[in-house]
Amino acid sequence: MQNYANHARFDPGFHRILAPALLVILTGAWVNLVKSLGDHERLYSAALIVALTMCAIAIAIYARVFALKAQDRAIRAEESLRHFALTGKLLDPRLSVKQVVALRFASDGEFPALASRAATNSLPPKEIKQAVKTWRTDEYRV
Repeated sequence: MQNYANHARFDPGFHRILAPALLVILTGAWVNLVKSLGDHERLYSAALIVALTMCAIAIAIYARVFALKAQDRAIRAEESLRHFALTGKLLDPRLSVKQVVALRFASDGEFPALASRAATNSLPPKEIKQAVKTWRTDEYRV
């Protein structure tokens, strides 16, 4: 059962394989570049390997960030629809995307009141999640 203590998503492929592998490759690329500083025949390829490794790291970061942003937009649309279905009113425009994403864990019974409280008191996402009494599971988050 999902709750505040275990709701954070950990992707083993990204966090345990890709990220450490890229760090090891970057370390090796820098070591290779430093060792190539006196050898002009190897310097260009060593610098190129460092540059390509930095590009691979940037691609990995952007792929993760872009997927999360797209997912946050979808969650905002879903939660806006849920709020409208429950109350007949649109979500308060003062709510940030991060606040709405945090509100998705609230059950239907507490969602409208918590959304109102979050908008009125500018609650940070962490406090919103901690205020949820009946947790609504979200297993599809990236």
